[in-house]
Amino acid sequence: MMKRGQNSTAFVATSTTFAILATVIAAAAFWPIYQHQQFLIMAAVTILAATVIALLGARFRWPGPVLVVATVLAYLLLGVPVAIPSSALFGVLPTGEGLLELVRAAALGWRQILTIALPVGAYQSLLVPAFLILLVTVVIAVTVAVRFEWGEFAALAPTLVLVLGLAFGPRTAPAAVALTLLYLVVVLGWLSWRRWYRRREGIRALASSTTRGSGSLETLAALRTAASAIVISALAVTIGGTSAAVSSPEGERAVFRDIVERPFDPRAHASPLSALRKYHQPALADSAMFSVTNLPEGARIRLATLDTYDGVVFSVGSDAVTSESGSFTRLPTAIPRDASTGEAASVDVQVSGYRGIWVPTVGLLTSIEFGGSNAAGLRDSFFFNETGRSGVVLEGLDTGDRYQLAVRLPGEPDDLSRLTPGTAAVPEAAVVPEELTVVLDNWVRDAESAGARLDAMLDALAAEGYVSHGVADDEPFSRSGHGVDRIQELLAEPRMIGDEEQYSVAAALMARAIGFPSRVVFGFAPEGSGEDATIVRGSDVSAWIEVDTAQYGWVAIDPTPPVREIPDEEPEEPAVVARPQSPVPPPAVEPDPRRDQVPLEANPDDDPAEDPLMAVLLAALKVLAWVAGILLILLSPFLAVLMAKARRRYLRHRAASAAARVSGGWREFEDIVVDYGYAVPKAATRSEVAEVVGGVQPLVLASVADRAVFAPERVDDDEARQVWLAVRDLEEGIASSRTRWERLKATISLRSLAGYSLKELFSRERRPT
Repeated sequence: MMKRGQNSTAFVATSTTFAILATVIAAAAFWPIYQHQQFLIMAAVTILAATVIALLGARFRWPGPVLVVATVLAYLLLGVPVAIPSSALFGVLPTGEGLLELVRAAALGWRQILTIALPVGAYQSLLVPAFLILLVTVVIAVTVAVRFEWGEFAALAPTLVLVLGLAFGPRTAPAAVALTLLYLVVVLGWLSWRRWYRRREGIRALASSTTRGSGSLETLAALRTAASAIVISALAVTIGGTSAAVSSPEGERAVFRDIVERPFDPRAHASPLSALRKYHQPALADSAMFSVTNLPEGARIRLATLDTYDGVVFSVGSDAVTSESGSFTRLPTAIPRDASTGEAASVDVQVSGYRGIWVPTVGLLTSIEFGGSNAAGLRDSFFFNETGRSGVVLEGLDTGDRYQLAVRLPGEPDDLSRLTPGTAAVPEAAVVPEELTVVLDNWVRDAESAGARLDAMLDALAAEGYVSHGVADDEPFSRSGHGVDRIQELLAEPRMIGDEEQYSVAAALMARAIGFPSRVVFGFAPEGSGEDATIVRGSDVSAWIEVDTAQYGWVAIDPTPPVREIPDEEPEEPAVVARPQSPVPPPAVEPDPRRDQVPLEANPDDDPAEDPLMAVLLAALKVLAWVAGILLILLSPFLAVLMAKARRRYLRHRAASAAARVSGGWREFEDIVVDYGYAVPKAATRSEVAEVVGGVQPLVLASVADRAVFAPERVDDDEARQVWLAVRDLEEGIASSRTRWERLKATISLRSLAGYSLKELFSRERRPT
């Protein structure tokens, strides 16, 4: 219900301050999403503009439609300059193109945020969702807080801002618990102040008719309110602190980002490593793939990072197999890199004969700037994975495409034997060749530390391995592939023959057995470098491994042996072995082939596929649980009032004697009258109360209650039942003449609870007959 008359300046200022403070704290939940100064400018301008709109609406008593029109105009006038500044004329005036993007982003921007790597900064129109939610919620919060008598409901608007900021944010947000606790303290203080203010105004209204004791009542109300605020705040901090203590140390949460379908799934494409031999074919070996200018000395060019081994291929993992290297997102701005991550460099790439979705990169990517006639299309279809440090262009690279990389070159260790394993998580290999463990034990049995075993393993590969691509006529046969059978063959044959495809996989699996998280990198290793353009040809294709270390992070290692002459295979000398004659055994019982049959489309090694619908439902339920928990805390004072009134009514209606039930019925009616705001004099008789309400039925009810209390006749159960029916009819009659907001106000009013103790409300004993 709208408040009648004008509020005091102090009331308006205090209510507005609480609404803005709660919104500012809630808006801080969006900072991990943007982390850009333009977000701060947008938030400040939006909150100020929305506050002015709400206060003007309160001052001039604007109806709802006028307030909506004013908010829409503010959205159109301010949206482009503060949320899409790149589309604003002179930086302050909206343009036609900007307005179209503003309207489009209001609907589509939410999903785009979930498919782009965080932080998104001021990329394109991604500030629009935050601008929209702040503008609308501040207008609603200030309007409800200033113009509505039950302004406590204004706290729901900034609560929505907080929930959306956390739900659309990153999986890991260490400050989320602290931010939520701070928000709860502010909102609870806001609610307590509103309760105190309303109670003070009620006492002052009562004092106008009864001057005695008003000062002491007002002081007592203030003390009770302050005490309840302290208790509620302490409970909120205790509950929040306990939840923080039992949560995961990494602070990982269920967010909307987990359930949005990614625009690129690397598992839908063949493993790049399987195509290594293709580049050694005569058609591509001498062909120029691309040229690189300013290539650092010794730098390798990465195409794809592979960390998931299923026994058939090494592939780029995906979210479905718990591998972070498979989650590719848009790269809106530069990736912040500390100077300690390596020396900065700028590399230019010009594509010629290379075709594919994987983008050649160098080192640690900071930013990428596409050029040429298709620059806009390449920029919009570029996705990057920070974990695997690899990027893709969905529409594929083609002749003439070019781009510039800003990178940092990480340092490399001088002595591998001093390295210790890191803590990076990589998917466990589905199967490991049996021969690998035996060979590895023989190679590293004398090494003591993990680093020394890694070094010994690489030395053994270099000493015993030979390189052959199996393409040229003068090369020994070398089968392609890197499945379990091929790696088993590589390690079991007298001559260890393979190329980068086999050695990188074998070395990665051995490094994991030693204790180092490892992965395979597919790319190119050209010999040239420097300011001149380095032509990268198909024969420069390579594969190497990266191991995660505690000292340097991911360290690149080339496990492929140096190219050298391969000795001829020694002929096997047949040995004649005399075998004693033995009796012919009985024929074996053939097993029923039907027991071992597997459906053609089934793979017995595959785990049951996770139901995507169930994953979406579980994630949505987690978010709803957060929302429900916050709303439950905010609504708990009102729920407590409803429970107290329900308990009081139940005890009165179920009293042991009929006389007590009649008396309780009258007291219930009197409390209803008080909650609906009737000015009942202090110590008024039942008849006086009935006269305040007006009508014949209240007077009849008062007479019946007086006779039940003072008359010598015993009251029967039927008369008590009629009294309660009359109370119900009177309550319905009073409620029917009031608005919905007035009925809600009476339902959760505290006036009739004044003077009751908790013992009276919840532990009252029934009086004997």
